Amino acid sequence: MDPDPAPATKARAVFALGLVGFLTGVFVGGLIPATIALLMARQAARDAYAAGGYLTGSAWIRRGRRLAWAGIVLAITALVVATIAGLLHLASAPAGPDFAPGTD
Repeated sequence: MDPDPAPATKARAVFALGLVGFLTGVFVGGLIPATIALLMARQAARDAYAAGGYLTGSAWIRRGRRLAWAGIVLAITALVVATIAGLLHLASAPAGPDFAPGTD
């Protein structure tokens, strides 16, 4: 007697964490939920494989992975843009002390 297919609970959690990682990726805080989503996606895919097709939710896992990677890319992009903006701000600042004209 074969068991009935059951939805994987981790699959929805992967999607939710991936979505949170994507939505907060620009603020760099999305790295944490995105990383947790990727780790949990690996576990959920392994559980689904071990269940022999009786755990459903592989589409939710794929979507969660994509959203998590997109959140990580957004966070890295935000860090690069912030670094470039900081370097440009430093480059426009005067290099040394500014003395009055005629001072030796």
